[in-house]
Order: sequence, then C-alpha cells, then structure tokens
Amino acid sequence: MTVTYQSREDVPEKEKWRFEDVYASAADWEKDYQYIESMLPKLKQFDGSINDGASLYQYLSQKEEVSSKFNLVYVYGMLQADVDTRDPNAQSLVDRAKQLAVKMSAASSFFMPFLLSLEENTLKGYIKQEPKLEYFEQDLLDAFRYKEHVLTKEKEEILSQLGEALSAPSHTYSMINNADIKFGDVTNEEGMKVELTRGMYSKLIEDEDRDKRKEAYKAYYKPYLQLKNSIASTLAANIKTNVTLARLRNYPSALEKGLFGDKVPREVYENLITATKANIAPLHRYTQLRKEKLGLEELRQYDLNVPLVKGVKLEISYDEAYDTLLQALTPLGKEYAAALKSFKDSRYIDVRETPGKRSGAYNLGVYDVHPFVLLNHHDDLDSMFTMIHEFGHAMHSYYSSKHQPRISAGYSIFVAEVASTVNEVLLIHYLLNKETNEQIRKHLLNHFIDQFRGTFFTQVMFAEFEKITHEMAEAGTPLNVEAFNKIYESLFRQYNGEIVVFDDEVKYGWSRIPHFYRPFYVYKYATGFASAIHIAEKLLSGDQEIKTSYLEFLKSGGSDYPLELLKKTGVDLTTSEPIDHALSRFDQLVTEFSK
Repeated sequence: MTVTYQSREDVPEKEKWRFEDVYASAADWEKDYQYIESMLPKLKQFDGSINDGASLYQYLSQKEEVSSKFNLVYVYGMLQADVDTRDPNAQSLVDRAKQLAVKMSAASSFFMPFLLSLEENTLKGYIKQEPKLEYFEQDLLDAFRYKEHVLTKEKEEILSQLGEALSAPSHTYSMINNADIKFGDVTNEEGMKVELTRGMYSKLIEDEDRDKRKEAYKAYYKPYLQLKNSIASTLAANIKTNVTLARLRNYPSALEKGLFGDKVPREVYENLITATKANIAPLHRYTQLRKEKLGLEELRQYDLNVPLVKGVKLEISYDEAYDTLLQALTPLGKEYAAALKSFKDSRYIDVRETPGKRSGAYNLGVYDVHPFVLLNHHDDLDSMFTMIHEFGHAMHSYYSSKHQPRISAGYSIFVAEVASTVNEVLLIHYLLNKETNEQIRKHLLNHFIDQFRGTFFTQVMFAEFEKITHEMAEAGTPLNVEAFNKIYESLFRQYNGEIVVFDDEVKYGWSRIPHFYRPFYVYKYATGFASAIHIAEKLLSGDQEIKTSYLEFLKSGGSDYPLELLKKTGVDLTTSEPIDHALSRFDQLVTEFSK
C-alpha cells in the first residue's frame, strides 16, 4: 500500500535530504554569500589588467573559487525550495542567490570579449609562461569557438545585467506550474471529492476504470485550460527571448544556438525527426492494437497510458524497489552497485511526495559534496523506473566528480540521458528474465513499449514542436494559444495516428511541458534512449569490453564533446544507425507483444 504524507514533518528522516551536507547552518551560508560579494569587485579589477600568464591564471583561479562557492550557495536554497515551493525562507535564499548570480555575471562579463580579442598565439604564449594554466587550457582554447558569438564588452555587461529579467518567463511558468496551479476534483475510493495531485494523476490515468481515467484527465487539464492565455504568453516570451539572443549573438538560428555548446550538427537533430517519422508505422500499429485490446469503439488520449494487461497491479515498496534495482544493475559490476547502495543510508535521496514539493524527479550532482536525488515516490512500477532513471544520473555525477577535476566534471545533458536510460533498459530485462507469471511478463513488456513511446517518440514530437515554434518566431509569425494548439494537434495526430479521437484537452498538451522552457533540450532524451538501447544490449550480452568502456564514459564527465564521448562506447550519432536500430527494436517489441 502506497504511503502518503500530509506534511514533510511526517516523512521519516532517513527518506529526506540532509541540507547540512551543503552547509552546517544558515550562518555558514551567509558567510559564503558575503565572501562572494566581497570578491566581485576584485574580479572586476582584472578588467584591463590581464597582460601575461600570471595575471590570467590569477583571474581564472579566483573566478573558479567564487563560482564553486556560488554553486553551494545556490544549491542550498534551491534544494530547500524544491521540497516546499511555498516556503518563503527558502524562496528568499533562492532569490538572493539569483541576484548574486547577476552581480557575478556583471563582474566577469568583460572576460570573454577580452579573451576573444587576443590572437590565439598570444594566448598560447601566456599558457607557456605560466605552467599552472595547463589546468584551464582546454576551456580557454575551446572558448575560441564562440569568437563570432560574443559581443562587445559593453553589450555583454548589459546582457548580464538583464539575466534575471530574461529568465522571467521560465521562472513565472515554474511558479504557475508548481506553486499556484490547483487541479480539479476527483472521486476517491470512499466516494468523496478530493483535489487531484500530480502523484494521484499518474496512478489514475493508468486505472482500469475508464470513468476514473476520464475524470482524472479532465481534472488535470482543467487549470491549464483556465490559464491557457497566461501560459501561452509565457511560452511565447520564452521562445522570442531565445530567438532574440540567437540573433544578437550571430547564430544562424535559435536551433543552432541550442546545439552549439555540445558541438552537435544541425543534421543530428533533423535526422532524428526525419528517421522517426519515416518509421512511425510500428507506433501506429501499437495504437491500433491498444484500441483492440481495450475493446473500445473510440480510443482517446486518456486511454493511451492504461496497461493493456488487466488485473496486474504491482505494489512495490521503496525498500523492495531499491533492492531490485541493485540486482538489475549487476552487469555494471560490484563497484557500481556498492556505491549506489550507500546513497540510501547517506540520505542522498528525498523520497516522498508532500504538499508543495516540486513535481517530478531529478538528480543534482554537487561537486565536493554528493549527488542529490529528488523523487515523489509511490510504491509502484513507474516509481521504481523513475528511481533507477535518476540513479543513472546520480552515478554519472558520482563517477564524474570522483575521477575528473572540477573544471571537467560537469557532463553535458546530451550524454546524461544515456546513463539514466541504460539503467532503465537493464531493469526491464532483469524483470522480464526473472518473472515466471505470464500475465506479469506481458505487463512488463507492455510497460517497456510505453516507456519507449514516452521517452523516444513523444520527445521527438516535442523536439519538432520546439523547432516549428522557434522557426515561426524567427519568421515573425505571432505565437499565441491558437498557434500553439494548431501545431500541437497536428503533431499529435502525425505521431499517434488518426485513430485517436480528440477531446478538446489534447491540443493544449504544450501548456503542461516544463522542458519547453529549456529550449532544444528534449531531443536529448531520444538520442540518449537510442544510445542506451545499443549500450545496454551489449552489456546484457556479457561484453566485458563495453562494460569497461561504458564505465570510462561515466568517469569522463565533460572532458570531451558528447558525440566524441559516445563514440568510445561504439555509438556514432552522426550516422542514422543508432536511431534506426532503436526504431527496429521498437518494431520487434510491438510484434512480440501483439503475438
């Protein structure tokens, strides 16, 4: 039976984060805050004073020290705000940290224009003068890639001061989505009307009772429809801001700005969409199969998540789920399992859903501290998969921090989704292999297909939505509720097939996606999933070479560009092979399930 808590105080200590791991007290936080503020004028004094290797190293080392302290300052507030978005004290810490970030950005905004005003030979001469600069060498030389995208010193300073204002659409949506939205009412098991929560919705939308699914669906979408104009305005502002920044920085498009940091060619993004739509038939076949298995005259959106194998409801406690996933990850070796086992006892995980807590789940790796994993755990199969997904990220952070210096420990989000999805694939294979009950096996296979649909196909659909809406903004086409609805409805039909009968809510799907406020992010779920399918299948075959190369990949952090790091594991996303292989695997799964 799933445990529910009415307040955070009711949750056992062992299932909550220990904020003291970041700062022992608020006074320690304040001390670092004041120290950073005192250092900013000193950083600013380097403006116009860097003229040799020694002064360049002095600036960079001080900047790194300030940045590392700021990371702790921000994280301390953010973690507390995320466990209760209504907490004014936590929100105050976050707000102060954001104000400090703007000041930091202003103090150091001179540096990139200065650096890119140098000749490359001059920079190499500085590095030769000061051996300690070898630590920063790769980052310095990589910065020259941005030469044509960095503005004058004055313009960079203005943009840095606008930082908080430019992030306003994202922050506004976050507050609407996490703090202000009130869902409609649903009927509980006692026949009483209660307000829907996100956690309840994730369970009710999979309920075998179609009336319950419909009621939950309508209640869930109700506030998004009520706030449609506000959310559309917020999303449009976010897209236009991104387009404007791309133009100011001389990128050919907002998409290419989004891909530039990872050195991903535009073709990788476009080929993902093209290849997926060219091989969409198995997904349409699965949608048709879903309608038949459910015995429905009309298949609607609230029918797309209910398990097709009736009567199978797996109650899996948090402790049982943890033990199971440790077993599932055996192919990654004893060292991996032992490290992950320690996370639970060390309180690296905030487990339970409570009122005001940020929705969803994430991992936050904090260098010199440890990973922090946020869950909203319910004792079911979906929660177990969410947990192993986030633990993939957490172990990636753990290994990167352990084996990389600070400057290269942070890995790109592009490769992050590989680590999380490898874990999920290993789990589904483990569960299928050990399960003897035929109904449960069918249920697990169905779960894997639905996971594939959600993590791959849906994310590609979202990626195409982002591409279209940004191109519209670039062309000066107005973005509003009607425009977003039209695009989203058209894409939903293309990806899911004409067989789905539309309720009015479907076309408003764009309004509930937080990732749209991090432009050109979602495609990485799909490329990560395709890469993970390749790696996990090799791990399961007992290939010791892939086990070694994969663990090396996790330990590599951000020491190279993501496409190059992936090539070490045998995955080359500049070709269509990983995407084609994943789509072929989906076809096989649907065929196997339909039999």
